[in-house]
Amino acid sequence: MKQLGGVVKPKTRRSKRFLQNKEPKLTENVKNTMIMKGGNSSETVTQALKDLYALKKPNAVLYKKKNIMRPFEDSTSLEFFSKKSDCSLFLFGSHNKKRPNNLIFGRMFDFHVLDMIELGIEKFTSLKEVKNVKCAEGTKPMLVFSGELFDTDKEYTRLRSVLTDFFRGPTVPAVRLAGLDHVLHFTALDGKIYLRSYRVLLKKSGCRTPRIELEEMGPSLDLVLRRTHLASDDLYKTALRQPKGVKPKKKKNISHDAFGTKYGRLHMQKQDLDKLQTRKMKGLRKRKRDVTAESGETSSQKKSKAKK
Repeated sequence: MKQLGGVVKPKTRRSKRFLQNKEPKLTENVKNTMIMKGGNSSETVTQALKDLYALKKPNAVLYKKKNIMRPFEDSTSLEFFSKKSDCSLFLFGSHNKKRPNNLIFGRMFDFHVLDMIELGIEKFTSLKEVKNVKCAEGTKPMLVFSGELFDTDKEYTRLRSVLTDFFRGPTVPAVRLAGLDHVLHFTALDGKIYLRSYRVLLKKSGCRTPRIELEEMGPSLDLVLRRTHLASDDLYKTALRQPKGVKPKKKKNISHDAFGTKYGRLHMQKQDLDKLQTRKMKGLRKRKRDVTAESGETSSQKKSKAKK
């Protein structure tokens, strides 16, 4: 690619497709994730990053080399890697005496850090330790959040939003029952977050609807909330703004109920029923005496008017 006057000119078809893929779109691409570890890392953190990368495949990039950085003190390195790899989500693992077994979940907006939440690993069970059948690569998981803190506390509410962005996967137009075979369950209780991963088993039930059982497949993490770096309300509102082309056009006087039934409202002027034209029938014709009674004039008065 050649850059002239600040404009990048592609020289090959591959580079042209790469630039077109990075252009702004009404419907954005699947959010990619970069997963990396810091200068100091423990075996627990390294294995946790590998297991979370296995859940995120193929929409993730795993950096195997160590990257000496401190995201809460200086985030320029993260922003550089985000722009280079075209990733809007990141997971950073580190380990030190003050904050052992540390994980930082975060997301970008316009290649700048929007939210960062630091979680500490207190207990970890890897995928290898759980001897059960695993889900296929690229399976879109079902996310379940339990606990009042996810609804009442601001930090936990934003954490739920970050985790939803991190694990939700691509947007699909339709759902197949057999494809719903992975559940990620997050529980907030007593200041801790419990992450559990289950495989859905569809068993025979004797009727059309199958009986559902959950089988733990790993990984399993007990996390504790540490530091947070949350975007301001104005920046967060700007990040959530949608282009006009995506928003459905509002039609006047048309509404839908909870079941999707469409209702329309018509506005009409008030009708004068006396002037309403009905079907002409002999039985409905007005007689002469009725007409004169309505006008209030007698026959003698009409004769006098005619003479004049």
